[in-house]
Amino acid sequence: MSFSVERFDFREQDVAEREKTQVMLQNWPVVYVLNNQRDVYVGESLNASLRMKQHLASPSKANFEVVRVILEETYNKSVCLDLESHLIRWFSGDGHYRIRNRNDGVTNSNYYRRAEYRETFRSVFDTLRESEHLFQRTVPQIENTELFKYSPFKSLTHDQAIAVEDILEGLFQDLSVEEQGSGTLGQLSPALESRETGPERDVSTPIVIQGSAGTGKTIVAIYLLKLLCDIRDSDPDETMDNDTIFSDYYTQGYAEMLQGMRLGLVVPQQSLRTTITRVFKKVPGMEGIQVMTPFQVGESQDDFDLLVVDEAHRLNQRANQASGPLNKKFADINTALFGEDSTSWTQLDWIRVKSRHSILLLDQTQSVRPADLPAQNTRSVIQNAQLHHRFYRLQTQMRIREDEDYLGYIKSVFSNHPPAEPQTFRDYDLRLYSDFSAMREKILELDERVGLCRVVAGYAWEWKSRKDKTQYDIEIDGVKLRWNGTLVDWISSANSSHEMGSIHTVQGYDLNWAGVVIGPDIRFDETSQKICFERDSYFDKKGRENNPALGIYYSDEDILQYVLNAYHVLLTRGIQGTYVYACDPALQRYLSKHIPAADASPWGTPDSLL
Repeated sequence: MSFSVERFDFREQDVAEREKTQVMLQNWPVVYVLNNQRDVYVGESLNASLRMKQHLASPSKANFEVVRVILEETYNKSVCLDLESHLIRWFSGDGHYRIRNRNDGVTNSNYYRRAEYRETFRSVFDTLRESEHLFQRTVPQIENTELFKYSPFKSLTHDQAIAVEDILEGLFQDLSVEEQGSGTLGQLSPALESRETGPERDVSTPIVIQGSAGTGKTIVAIYLLKLLCDIRDSDPDETMDNDTIFSDYYTQGYAEMLQGMRLGLVVPQQSLRTTITRVFKKVPGMEGIQVMTPFQVGESQDDFDLLVVDEAHRLNQRANQASGPLNKKFADINTALFGEDSTSWTQLDWIRVKSRHSILLLDQTQSVRPADLPAQNTRSVIQNAQLHHRFYRLQTQMRIREDEDYLGYIKSVFSNHPPAEPQTFRDYDLRLYSDFSAMREKILELDERVGLCRVVAGYAWEWKSRKDKTQYDIEIDGVKLRWNGTLVDWISSANSSHEMGSIHTVQGYDLNWAGVVIGPDIRFDETSQKICFERDSYFDKKGRENNPALGIYYSDEDILQYVLNAYHVLLTRGIQGTYVYACDPALQRYLSKHIPAADASPWGTPDSLL
């Protein structure tokens, strides 16, 4: 497969001249890139010269300066759609240009000889980077960036796409019900008019998306918000690039319904919230979406038309907050919203009051502190959503590079009902280390080679270095380390590879390899054959704190579940591999029955995946 890149100025006369000498511009599937100093747009077409003329006539595209057309005589429509999607994602992760594409055209379909064609895509990228200077980073560097990992230009899995399509349909139904009630429905597309509406529809019931670690809940939230922005800002008179499952929403009526809508994304975790805010600022149309804490929602002077809540299980009930001012703020918000400061109100109630519509993404098994929403609250929310046909489950694993059920296996290992037989994972590097120093050295080596490899641990050591930077927090096998030096974007911080990360710095993030230390906060009782909690070795004060305001006092068994949830999160961060070390000798012996030893791992060496 041999390709070429035709480069010419994005002007009518240049397009006309080039089509006279290059027949493939008029009747052949191609991929093209438009750019100016600030923006880039990637498209595919069977008639590139006609498509250029359409773009030149469009006010939204006419300000581009240069076009590059990628020509290859064996390309077909499927190949071009795939290459287009790859380039959009790479441009998004590179961050040099603003992406002017919609995100509904990003595909991940199979086709004949896909693996062979995809091998050539790197060559196309290298040419665009080295000869055309369109990229500043290499592909591995791009794919390690937060812009790539949290980009709205992701190809959705089958169950993600179904959820997004159904949510869009339901949201527009809700909006049409409201507009019918206000008499402002106006003229809509036949597709929208044919949908079932009626005053009996309960538009206040939150939509719920449930998915375990790695199923892409955050990606769905970001994708959906970008899609809504694209529909809102679309011109129904502009010629569409291609047909997608969302193309019906770019017709008359839909954009009008979204005009003036106030959109918000609620992210309880501080670090992830900061990361997503940076991503949104890089994506045209998404700059106006507020990325907020639950407190910012409660204090807002205005209501929201749609709030999307990521990791909704991390919303708080009334409990002792991280500081005195936050305790007062919690009470003040309750009083302002409900007329009294009742201990029964939770941050989920704030979301309901402050939004006309809401979407909750959650996984109760990732609740890691007693202050999080109680399990009965999340169960009630899920049951209500199921009753009103507003519940969606994500099942396809996106993070872990393994077809087998790694997540289920790890959860089973750390339960009272362990697997009867050890399981091996052909495409996943799972190893148990008996020497912490050796594990850390391996993680450092991998970080040098591929990046995004970190050592993380349960909160089983006091955070002394937070107040005294000369102190070390952790000592294992003679190795001294400090906890994460920052709570915000620790994974990308300069010194993170030489520190120990906690649950509060990695939840919601991906790593290539994770070295997970199972601290002395849990141990294995060889008599009862059960994992037990060691309260004296657990230093997350908010993770073990009773709630006298609600009359709740947590037993060791109660806290153990939160601790195991946290370890499950840590053990499911690695895309390509997870290395494990247990401080408790009995737990190390138990784990050796279920996880291959580092020097006997059937996986051998990570070189095959690098």
